[in-house]
Amino acid sequence: MNTVITISRSFGSNGREIGKRVAEKLNIKWYDKDLLKRAAEESGLCTEIFENHDERPTSSFLYNLVMDTYSFGYSSSSYIDMPIGHKVFLAQFDAIKKIAEEGPCVIIGRCADYALAEKENCLNLFIHCDYNTRVKHVIDRFDLSEEKAKDMINKKDKQRSNYYNFYSNKKWGKAESYNMSIDSSILGIDGTVELICQLVNDFEKKDR
Repeated sequence: MNTVITISRSFGSNGREIGKRVAEKLNIKWYDKDLLKRAAEESGLCTEIFENHDERPTSSFLYNLVMDTYSFGYSSSSYIDMPIGHKVFLAQFDAIKKIAEEGPCVIIGRCADYALAEKENCLNLFIHCDYNTRVKHVIDRFDLSEEKAKDMINKKDKQRSNYYNFYSNKKWGKAESYNMSIDSSILGIDGTVELICQLVNDFEKKDR
């Protein structure tokens, strides 16, 4: 196996848990928050900085500066002088690219599909499910009231959407932005994991 699986997810859809179980079933590595730790170690910045900027967009001015640098390369001297948000963006994307070169894996969120757009061995998925099911998941997981669960879902979805739409040339949650969009409430966690594993198997057979 040599497929890199990227998983974007709506909050409360169990996308993270599904990604983790897919990795375990396929016996490959998976990355979520630990991706931030790796990016921090390789860039020399502290992990807390990455956590504070995790899946959050920055100003339009900084975005243009980032994209210019990311597109045309950057020197170590210019990297030192970059604003902190710029450094976080570049370090995280560089970490994603390095991780993908090391072998098959599952990467959760953080525009990984965009960072790996040029790689042919990527399978880019979006996990979602109906709103009421997500509310129930969040209530159970965080022991919240229905009102607070809905508020958390709306804020998290908006944050992820803004980040993805800001840094990529695609739209978060839109089916055409991914290879496949999957409703996890149809088959449940276990069934969705089986579906993805079968998809990976068929995807790899295609190139044999």
